[in-house]
Amino acid sequence: MKVVTMGVHVLDVLVRPVEAIPEGQGATLVEDIRMTAAGTAGGTALTLAKLGARVHSAGAIGSDPTGDMLVQLLQRAGIDTRHLVRRTDTPTSASVLPIRPNGDRPSLHLLGANITYGPDDVPWDAIAEADHLHLGGPELIGVDTATRILSHAEEHGVATSVDLLAPGELGSFEQIAAALPYVDHLLPNEDQVLGFTGEKDLAAGAEKLLDAGASLVAVTRGAEGALLVTPGGTEKVPAFAIDVVDTTGCGDAFSAGFVRGMGLGRTPYDSAVLGCAAAALVAQGLGSDHGDFDLTAADAFAATHKARS
Repeated sequence: MKVVTMGVHVLDVLVRPVEAIPEGQGATLVEDIRMTAAGTAGGTALTLAKLGARVHSAGAIGSDPTGDMLVQLLQRAGIDTRHLVRRTDTPTSASVLPIRPNGDRPSLHLLGANITYGPDDVPWDAIAEADHLHLGGPELIGVDTATRILSHAEEHGVATSVDLLAPGELGSFEQIAAALPYVDHLLPNEDQVLGFTGEKDLAAGAEKLLDAGASLVAVTRGAEGALLVTPGGTEKVPAFAIDVVDTTGCGDAFSAGFVRGMGLGRTPYDSAVLGCAAAALVAQGLGSDHGDFDLTAADAFAATHKARS
């Protein structure tokens, strides 16, 4: 399965555990500081590669040491980075994440080069030759550009998935509506469904996205698992019972598992189970790249671990 993961690429610097930021010039000792590739495209690419897909990343990063590190981390994971464009006038997107003892992750974020990605940067031939296009953060590049990219994929028989980046409170339906008819799998979180659609009920929000053209909506809900909404009805997919270390990258891991499952011909429900398993494996350590697992190990985890009640 050849997948192009396009859009948001971020270098995360994670610090754990952080209960509070020291005042003034104070200091405190922590257990771990790590750097990982991340983002709705970069983080998804990491887990897709673990699950056996051939992954090509596409997006905009800076020509800075942060970008160099991001490329190195992606390549170490077996991801083809030739379609990442390097900007000389804009830094690479990066986040500093002080991880709380319960796994929560407030963020200090530099938007960086992701918003500069445009039609002239798109590897149109690579999309046409892929089996699947995953577009992460279409609202950052504009709905017109996103629609053009997704419709190009559809014209060439390439399956598509989309994950949103912006918090729901910053989203609007106009930011995504024109692209939805070209989206096979829409993979937002609960907050984004409500915020982007303006609905107060999750199922109603998902139905609005379907009515606008998305073929399927799989909504991530954190510890509640996922809600799968198709024209045929709604199904709840439970999360797995685990001890959470860090939730960074869990949504991206779910996207990767879902996309990989659908590419293998699994049902949407079974694909969502694989997504939940991938997310659970990532959540047990620090960062989007946590976990030395493959497709066989993820399936075994799903078969042997209890779902949250």
